[in-house]
Amino acid sequence: MVTASRIRNLKGKRKISMLTAYDYLTARILEAAAIDIILVGDSMGTTILGYPTTLPVTMDIMVAHVAAVKRGAPKTMVVADMPFLSYGVSEEEAIRNAGRFLKEAGADAVKLEGGKDIAPLVEKMVSLGIPVMGHIGLRPQQVLKSGYQVAGRTEADIENLSEDAKALEKAGIFSLVLEGTTEEASRLITDMVSIPTIGIGAGRYTDGQVLVITDMLGYEPDHQYKHNKTYANLYNTIFSAVVQYKEEVEMGLFPSEEHVFHQK
Repeated sequence: MVTASRIRNLKGKRKISMLTAYDYLTARILEAAAIDIILVGDSMGTTILGYPTTLPVTMDIMVAHVAAVKRGAPKTMVVADMPFLSYGVSEEEAIRNAGRFLKEAGADAVKLEGGKDIAPLVEKMVSLGIPVMGHIGLRPQQVLKSGYQVAGRTEADIENLSEDAKALEKAGIFSLVLEGTTEEASRLITDMVSIPTIGIGAGRYTDGQVLVITDMLGYEPDHQYKHNKTYANLYNTIFSAVVQYKEEVEMGLFPSEEHVFHQK
């Protein structure tokens, strides 16, 4: 079992690998590959459910997917993304929702977007025994307000990010995601805090990296992102297999003798 404390202690020792997963079968593969952390991201809203943003994703949707991932990867740290408005309405509701992830879905930690504004909530969660991963920089749940903009372009922006990182570290997070952040800003923050930083589009100097699984496996070749590296092209692989299946069915080649049952 990988705990928040163990992840925290990896800082300065080796880089941390994290990938998203949304289902049982993918989680099994990631555990077999010894990925350090699996994030069940609300990114499933766009990658799996077909929404234009992550905002429609609900707690019930997230709990079901987190539980499936944990069943597939029982020995790996599974972090549950707290979806839009699941933690911003009241402290009581936020703690209740975080508790659902740990109690109902078996998650090992939760992740919240926000900086010093949510530090008091994070501190309360941690005091109750809920491990929290922070998330600053580009914040997808703020897309309607600010869009998708790279963070840390100016000195003032970097100072604001640094204040957020310090506040979250003091509140007790065990690691911090830096998304869509200039390499200069992420390097400064990584050197400044005692907890591991995990980057996505944040450059080379974070303590770890995370990618969206469907991006790095090439499920959508028409969508290319600067921060992403495509390690496979599963779209073409799956498409070719489906086309071959269709042709064999139409030609009567499938099923063949090896795929049928006979009377005794």
